[in-house]
Amino acid sequence: MFEALSYESLQAYWWIIIALLGGALVFMLFVQGGQTLLNKLSDNEEEKTLLVNLFGHKWEITFTTLVVFGGAFFASFPLFYSTSFGGAYYVWMIILFAFIVQAVSYEYRKKKNNFLGSKTYEKFLFFNGVIAPVFLGVAVSTFFTGSPFSVDKSRIVNLKSNVEAVISQWKSPWYGLEAIWTIDNLAFLQNLALGLAIFFLARVIALLYIKKMVDNQNILEKAQKCLKRNVILFLIFFLFWLIRLLFINGFAVNPETGEIYMEPYKYFHNLVQQPALLIFLLIGILLVLWGIYGGLFKNQTNAFWKAGIGTIITVMAIFFLAGFNHTSYYPSIYDLQSSLTIANSSSSKYTLTAMAYVSLMVPFVIAYIIWAWKALDSHKLSVEELKKEEIKY
Repeated sequence: MFEALSYESLQAYWWIIIALLGGALVFMLFVQGGQTLLNKLSDNEEEKTLLVNLFGHKWEITFTTLVVFGGAFFASFPLFYSTSFGGAYYVWMIILFAFIVQAVSYEYRKKKNNFLGSKTYEKFLFFNGVIAPVFLGVAVSTFFTGSPFSVDKSRIVNLKSNVEAVISQWKSPWYGLEAIWTIDNLAFLQNLALGLAIFFLARVIALLYIKKMVDNQNILEKAQKCLKRNVILFLIFFLFWLIRLLFINGFAVNPETGEIYMEPYKYFHNLVQQPALLIFLLIGILLVLWGIYGGLFKNQTNAFWKAGIGTIITVMAIFFLAGFNHTSYYPSIYDLQSSLTIANSSSSKYTLTAMAYVSLMVPFVIAYIIWAWKALDSHKLSVEELKKEEIKY
């Protein structure tokens, strides 16, 4: 079946898979968003424990999605993996550390005689809740603003020297952190804007989840007030990022020669030249807004799912905007011709074909997650009910 597909079709297929996993990851960051609201929404330890357990049942899905996302990128586009994960490793190590302390916090927060105390683990959860969304958003934004690296595939033929055998080299001593404080242009503002937009979106979806799953009037009243503020902040940062994106120069690819060049209004052109992508992006944004409206003004229990599905679609559209229509999805601002594209950074046709068959297992995994999710969310959570059960987190 997949053998009949062309190499270009397989590359596009795997970029779609990457986009889907990226969208799912951003959606699942609502767990991180909820962790930053523990103190704002609770008045006592019982209410805080209720919220910790509400989000604690989902944190493993977020972490698993992150691992699968990274693994899929490694297998399908290994040159990106070696360039970004190997070059911008300060950013990725900070993200990884944030997820490690999250896992430790959920595991030990309620363990007897833990020497750090519950308050310390709650601070770790807050740290994870801020760092993970912001830094992941910054990393994705560099798909449009670029990073300082060079790529020379000819180095791999010389195996006598480890230095010469390194294909990708990062050209900044900050190894990824320059994305948030390089001030020679406004790229860092663009990157931070998306990071903060994802952070506040994670909080918005978390609040919609609380309104759907919590049976506690005090928490619900606080959540409603908090929702308004976070919606406004999300819209400010996301609209700044999206509108500015349409006016900046983009990294285009000559389809005949593979040459990378700067094109004014490239990402605006991508939307105009791909009407289906424009419609797809608008559907995602409208679903997010529909969910927000339902949560703010209609108290709809399905607002969480509307906003969540809208988030997945919107993020997928952003990935398509970065990679399709002869666009470099990981541009280099150090050496333009080192920029990565779907065509020049993917695995071999054989590898992509073999993995395409493995990807057929994804629907079964999704079905299992849906089944487990329904079992966990079969009823609303209250302080009284939590007392009847064994507190896990």
